[in-house]
Amino acid sequence: MCPLTLPRTRPEESWTPRRPHGSVTSAPRPRARTYAESVPESAPSRRIPRPLAALAGVASVVLGAGIGEAVAALVAPASSPFAAIGGGIIDAAPAWAKDAAIALFGTGDKVALLAGIAVVLLAVAAVAGLLEVARPPWGRVIFAAVGVAGAIVAATRPDAGLLAWIPSVIAAAVSAGALWFLTGRLRPAETPGASDEDTSPGPSPAPDRRTFLAYSGGAVTIGILAAFVGAIRTSGTVAVDAIRSALRLPTPAVTAPPIPAGAELDLPGLARVITPNDAFYRIDTALVVPEIDPADWSLRIHGMVAREITLTWDELLALPLRESVTTLACVSNPVGGDLIGNARWLGYPIRELLARAEPSADADMVLSWSIDGFSASTPIEALTDERESILAVGMNGEPLPVEHGFPVRMVVPGLYGYVSATKWVTELEVTRFDRKQAYWSTRGWSERGPIKLQSRIDVPRREQGLRAGDTVIAGMAWQQHVGIAGVQVQIDDGPWQDAALAAAISDDTWVQWSFPWTADPGDHLIRCRAVSVTGDVQTADRAAVAPDGATGYHERFVQVFT
Repeated sequence: MCPLTLPRTRPEESWTPRRPHGSVTSAPRPRARTYAESVPESAPSRRIPRPLAALAGVASVVLGAGIGEAVAALVAPASSPFAAIGGGIIDAAPAWAKDAAIALFGTGDKVALLAGIAVVLLAVAAVAGLLEVARPPWGRVIFAAVGVAGAIVAATRPDAGLLAWIPSVIAAAVSAGALWFLTGRLRPAETPGASDEDTSPGPSPAPDRRTFLAYSGGAVTIGILAAFVGAIRTSGTVAVDAIRSALRLPTPAVTAPPIPAGAELDLPGLARVITPNDAFYRIDTALVVPEIDPADWSLRIHGMVAREITLTWDELLALPLRESVTTLACVSNPVGGDLIGNARWLGYPIRELLARAEPSADADMVLSWSIDGFSASTPIEALTDERESILAVGMNGEPLPVEHGFPVRMVVPGLYGYVSATKWVTELEVTRFDRKQAYWSTRGWSERGPIKLQSRIDVPRREQGLRAGDTVIAGMAWQQHVGIAGVQVQIDDGPWQDAALAAAISDDTWVQWSFPWTADPGDHLIRCRAVSVTGDVQTADRAAVAPDGATGYHERFVQVFT
């Protein structure tokens, strides 16, 4: 007998009962399958990778921002998307945020702010790319919202023109359009003729990554080039640097006294008694430095005056200009900080102009306005007494540098810059402290800001190792419009000892000092304090820079080797 043989079957096959011949059954029409159900497990996934979606958002915003910068160069240079957002952040920032930025980055605070804006914008763009892929059109909605916010900020800035809103709106529109286009390249095209009931098991087409990356790279490249062209266009249109370079200032009617012999100690590491222009500190609220053609500049004096005065550039230069040497200091300068500089200025006394306008006897403040909307509250007595408070046009023998206020700025001895040293000044409004507030006064800072008695140690430098033996300790001391009578040095909590003062230029400038020291091996703590002409001694009490300037002794740890 032959063994019973069963038909061979494959393991994956299953038996299904046959329907009897001629039977009729009704079956529901198969439902349309979802995208996930239509793709076999063995087929390549059509899910869009998140990095590509994020890249679509980043590339879109780089393109839009670059185009926005280029458009701003044509219609409103001061209202570029970055300038509008950055300016809004500066205006909205509380005092502690300003202090923190300056403490961390010093004069590089604006570069740090722009870099921070760029990082945040790229992060938002990446999120927008992810949302546009997952839940369109929410990515484009984010770009539109950012654009509208930028347009509102730009249009409401103090120096905004009628077209200030346009760059931000165009930047948002370009970014949204690019996002729609790039994310569309990530979605595979539907197979022609395919229907919802197509049950073919073949794999669905995957996104063409090479094409997508080519488009994204092109968007980034175009955006960067557009921003670069916009920057060139802006500088080429205004050409203020060329005007400044060709300018020749008139000979002073009154020259400053020569720098006294012995005012400069010439010690390595010690700040120079006259600060070069390129080393002079710059702290202001202008992300985009105003570029003003002197031919278009004028100064208006108004408010509580008997007569309004308007002064043009040519009229200012025709006046008998005076030279003076004055030290300026920023209220954000910490104890021992370097936000201070001394220069030879050329200008015209503000008291003479105010005398022509005849201020009211009730006025106690002059509110100065910059062309970019910044304002400073200066006590009127500081502009009408004998001190050299001037409208400055020159700095260290040349026209003011653009970043330091060209063509005209204020220089007032004895006050911190935030209440006196207005750059790019265009208005002087005679008023009262109880009627008007200045830019920083509305943010919690003191209204008057007199300079505080301060000193610092420059030599030995921070973290400088010394050899035991004879050396020198040296630094600077200042209290503008009061003057310095002496400086004392303390080593390791010992007695205070008198340092030697260099020759002072005037009571309106800082002065160098030095102290000979025989250093013993080991770790040492050095402190300094200044004594003013009026006999006041610099306080040891520590105070932060807000609201009216830092106080305390400057001290430095020094390690001395054998």
